[in-house]
Formats: sequence, C-alpha cells, structure tokens
Amino acid sequence: MGICAVIYVTGLLRGEDPIQMLMTAISVAVAGIPEALPAVVTIALALGARRMVQKNALIRKLPAVETLGSVTFICADKTGTLTQNRMRVTQIWPAYGRKQAETPPLTVHQALRITPKDGLLLAMSLNHDVKRNEMGELVGESTEVALSVFAEANLTALRPADYPRMAELPFDSVRKMMTTVHRRGDGKFLVITKGALESVLEACDDNADETVMTAEAEKMAENGLRVLAYGFRILDELPTQLDFSTLETNLQCLGLAGMMDPPREEAKQAIADCRTAGIVPVMITGDHPVTAAAIARQIGILNSPDDKIITGAALLKIPEQTFEDEIERIKVYARVSPEQKLQIVKALQNKKHFVAMTGDGVNDAPALRRANIGVAMGITGSDVSKEAAHMILLDDNFATIVKAVRDGWRIFENIRKFVRFNLTGNSGQVWAIFIAPLAGLPIPLIPIQILWINLVVDGLPALALAGEPAEKNIMQCPPRKPGESIFAHGLGWHVLWVGLLLGAVCLGVQAWAMHNDDPKWQTYVFTVLCFSQMGHVMSIRSEHFFLFRQGIFSNLPLIGAVLFTFGLQLALLHVPFLQQIFSTQALTWTELGGCIVVSLIVFHAVELEKLIRKRRKDK
Repeated sequence: MGICAVIYVTGLLRGEDPIQMLMTAISVAVAGIPEALPAVVTIALALGARRMVQKNALIRKLPAVETLGSVTFICADKTGTLTQNRMRVTQIWPAYGRKQAETPPLTVHQALRITPKDGLLLAMSLNHDVKRNEMGELVGESTEVALSVFAEANLTALRPADYPRMAELPFDSVRKMMTTVHRRGDGKFLVITKGALESVLEACDDNADETVMTAEAEKMAENGLRVLAYGFRILDELPTQLDFSTLETNLQCLGLAGMMDPPREEAKQAIADCRTAGIVPVMITGDHPVTAAAIARQIGILNSPDDKIITGAALLKIPEQTFEDEIERIKVYARVSPEQKLQIVKALQNKKHFVAMTGDGVNDAPALRRANIGVAMGITGSDVSKEAAHMILLDDNFATIVKAVRDGWRIFENIRKFVRFNLTGNSGQVWAIFIAPLAGLPIPLIPIQILWINLVVDGLPALALAGEPAEKNIMQCPPRKPGESIFAHGLGWHVLWVGLLLGAVCLGVQAWAMHNDDPKWQTYVFTVLCFSQMGHVMSIRSEHFFLFRQGIFSNLPLIGAVLFTFGLQLALLHVPFLQQIFSTQALTWTELGGCIVVSLIVFHAVELEKLIRKRRKDK
C-alpha cells in the first residue's frame, strides 16, 4: 500500500493524469496480492486427496493432506498394519505337568478324560466367536479364525458340538482374556479361558507351573510367534452371577498356542524410507514384548542398541516426566491398552513432535482425535475410530501411510512453488512500476496490462503447479517443522532477488528502447515480463535439480499452460482488436526473438542459483 501511495503521488508530481495514476496504483495493489492462492491451495489439496485414495488412503479432513508433510513419528499397530494379518497356528504346547502339591488337582486328561493335546485342541475349537458364512467360510477376527482352523484340522477324538455354549465373557483390553462356558454331557460345565500368558497365569491356581509355561512361551515369542495361553475349570453347577470374579479364578493350565503373522513384504522398505526421511516408525501391539521385538527387528524398527521396548504395565509405573525423557528412544510398545495410546501421543507432542497414530477400536478414538494425523483402519476399523480419524487406510497397510506422507510433502512443496512463482512475478511488476518514476522513466505498464499478467500469465501456470510430480529426493529431506514459515529455506530471499532481477530486466529493456526512440518500448516490456514469467515457472519446478534433469515433460499440464499463455500473448501482439484493448503493437520476428532471448535471463539466473546451492552443500 505504501508503494501504491508513492506511485500515485509521484505520478501527480510528474503531471500525469490523476485518474490514470489512480488506476495504476490500484492495479499495482492487485498485482501485489496472490489472489489465486486460495484456489491453488484448494485444488492442490483436492488433487492430493484424489491421488491418495487411488493409493488406498482416504482423506476425511482435507487439511490433513498438507499436514502429512510435517509428520515426525508414525505410531502403528503391528497386527494387520505392519504384518499381513494372516494368522496361522504353527506350534502348540499342551500342559503336561503340574507342580507338586499335597493334594494335587486333576490333570487335564484326568478332568476331561482326554489327552492333554486333545484338551487344548478342544479349547481352541470352543473358545472363539468365529462363524461360517453362506459360502461355508470361517469369518471372524483373524487370530480366532487361525485357532479355529488349526483345531478343526487336528481335533479327531471329540466333537465340539457336544459342548454347547452357555455363557461368554468377551475379551477386553484390561483383562486381556476371553472366557466361554460350555455344558458337558454329564451335566457339568466346562469353563475355558484364553488370553495373554500373564493374565491367564494370574487366573490359574497356585499349582500352575509358571516357570515352565513362561519358558515355553519365551521360546515361541523369540521366533516371532504370537502366544496365547489357555486355562480351564470344571464346575458342577453355574454360579448365580457369571462374571470375571466367579469364572476367571482357580483355573488349571491347558497349554499354549503359537501363531505366526508374517510381516508385510513392503513394510521393511517403507520403514527404511521413513528413516531416510527423518521419520521415526514406532510399533504398538498387544503382543508379548519378546514377540514384538522379534517382528520389530525383522522389519527394521529395532535397529540400534539405543532403541527401547516398554510394556503397558511398565508404562503405568514410571513417572510422566521420565516417560517423556525416554520416549524418543522407545520404538516398541508391547501389551499396551488403547488408553495408553493417548498417553503416547501427548508425550510425543509435548516433545514438539508431529504424530501419526493408527487405531481400529472404539477405545482408540481419543488417541486418533488427539494425534496430528489420526489413521483408522478401513478393513478392521470400527465406525467410531473412522469418525475420529483424519485419514482411513483402505488396505490397513503401513506402507500406505508412508505413501500418503510422501504425497503430503509433494503437495506442500507444490504450494511453496506457487508462492515462489506468484510472489516473485508480482514483486517484479511492483519493482518495475515503483522504480521507473524514481529513475525518471514513465510507468512501463498500463493497468489492463498489469491485470493481464496478474490474472492470466501468472494464473494458468500457477494452477498447473498443483500437479507437479514429487522431486526425486523428496524422501531424503527432513520433515517440515510444524511452525515453520512458508518463506523458510530461502524462499523469501528468492522472491526478493529474482523479483528485483525481473524488475531490472524490464526497466533495462524500457531504458534501451526509449534511448533508441523505439515506439514499441511498452510492448517490449509487457512481452518480456510475460515471457520471463514463463521461464521462471519452468525453472522453479525443482529447488534442487536442473530443469532437464527434472524432466521437461514430467508435468504436461504445466507445459500446456505455458504454451497456451505464450500463444495468448502473441495474440495480444498481433490481433488488431486486442491491440486496441491492450495498447500493444505487432513485433517483427527479430523483435520477438530479442524479447525471448532477454526473457531467458531470469530462467538461467534461477538455474545458476541451484548450481551455487549444490556446490555449497557439497562443501
């Protein structure tokens, strides 16, 4: 506004027409405002959201598209996200022995009148919520389907149908157990409990050999198996109140089942990409810490002696400040509850990190809502978790998060490129119009020419920048700091010096033409300013690579916008009625070629800037 006032006052002092100067001053004000920015941002985000959904990342909240570029920690569930969620039972261990007691209780095979192995298989075939669909396929949670399939294939001595279900205590994240009650043929009741080893052992009587059970579970876990323990109890009659206190006590151990859920093949590369990009991947799981550690080492989450593992139980005991001090080194959370996810998010945010958190359950909703990017599972996720999330993974795949982050970086960089292009061109116009009167030259452009450059010459290529493909090294740059100015990393200086150069080129052309009494001087300035902007937009497609290395035709809409704008400018110069509107004159081929050559000064100057920056970096 200050420059506009100076232009107006200077024009009046020079004896210019007040109305013409007022129009010029207003046109300069318009030229200084990047009015296409809201449109470009919206288009960039919308195109990004469309591109992401094609890669199985559904964006629920549009600003999250750009926010993804700031993510520094990705906290992902193990099962289904880092692994294939294709559970398969590979090993079982029936409980044969008992601790010595004065009056030892019945062993498994004595109580059920079957072998310990069949007792464990019977429990696996009964304690689940798996159903068969119309096609005869087993449908349910992947872990329970795997247990049911294994039991069905190996249980030959008994018929599960002879043990009808009478009651159920569903699994929850606090108890980490599920219990079912079944009627036996003799009128007694069989209580079966499955769950985390430590939870089942706590529910067993004092005669359970915890040492042996724990040692066997550790062996399985070290091989990357997810371990579930089974316990049982025989009741003569059902208690009046069926709850945890009456059913999940005084159990006898049945044994263990070990399941393998192979890591996703693409997860290892995605985690490597995260590390290259300065993003820390973190595993969160309800599994045993030894199992979690084995999988984490396979896929590269644990790759340093400084990386730590913590359990949900340990997390409850440590002070909040101690947790925050250690949190940047903790890479695996095992046996954690959904409520503790919220604690993890808050602690990371207190350390100024930008957090992406995955979740699928109802209890995950607070953590998803609090996270900077809440990521819900599209296949296994609950409606509540999807409603709370910013993004939904349609394939429940960790690698999809990394792809979305990459696109988020690309989109933010494209917005920066638009700002770089638009503000540089605007400042070039402002400098030319501002300095000309101070240098004793007439104002080089009339209002309609200023508006043409601002709306058409700057507008069409700027919109095409929204679709610019990612630079080759995009995942080798650190995440953007959340509070970082859009003018950071030299963008502000670029706008300043290239704007001054653009203004100087225009004024140089004007001064040369007027010195030679060329009546076409204003057309020269108008044309050079237009063509310089076309060269500038091509050179800023990459901040690191020269145009020819980036690929001239890698953004065809931009090439089309540049050629279309070039053609429109030629029309303004040679179509008679447009000449009258825009006060232009036809240029000869020599004059047009001279304007093109001069316009390339800005292009080569920006390419030279990349070379200088690269050499400084190499030093």
